[in-house]
Amino acid sequence: MPDAYSNIHLIVRWLHVIAGITWIGHLYFFNFVNVPLQGSLDDATKKAVNPQLMPRALWWFRWGAMITLLAGLTLFVLTYFYTPGAGFGATSLLMDADGITDRAMWILFGMLLGIIMWFNVWFVIWPIQKKLLTGKVPADQVPAARKKALLASRINTFLSGPMLFGMLAPAHYGTMSFGALLLALGLGVLAIWFSIKSSSRVGKPA
Repeated sequence: MPDAYSNIHLIVRWLHVIAGITWIGHLYFFNFVNVPLQGSLDDATKKAVNPQLMPRALWWFRWGAMITLLAGLTLFVLTYFYTPGAGFGATSLLMDADGITDRAMWILFGMLLGIIMWFNVWFVIWPIQKKLLTGKVPADQVPAARKKALLASRINTFLSGPMLFGMLAPAHYGTMSFGALLLALGLGVLAIWFSIKSSSRVGKPA
């Protein structure tokens, strides 16, 4: 790919994917591994383990989310609002004679869920976890704070399945319809539900 646009496009796409793997990988670690683990630890063990584990994991988690969002927005502009040689403006991938294309509707669906998930990371989960780790939450409010952070994390986990379907559909599925949208939501939520249910049993002696 000798032209600058193609090289930039590929680098941004690579950054979006590798940051997304980091973000969603840590999301799944927290929900499928860490939540069951924390439930099995006593308070003394939590005090010894969590100050070492959680700041590191949360750093990769939140910055993975940020870079995924920024690279994704850049990739969206490069793909749907820029034509090499012509400049900025809606491309044929975004709009055709019938209006917004099915491809664009899928990516917008995925982006909407991704932005909700990013918001939960930076404005719900991380602020609560930072206060918990630094002891700034009064003891009587700790259970409620943990519950709120877990709820936001669970929401993100359930949204991740349909979000990933929306990200992959433009290149591999194409057609947007009410039935296809229900399929994306159903498959995504079902896969996450099964994973959460299985996480409490995985790793236990047979």
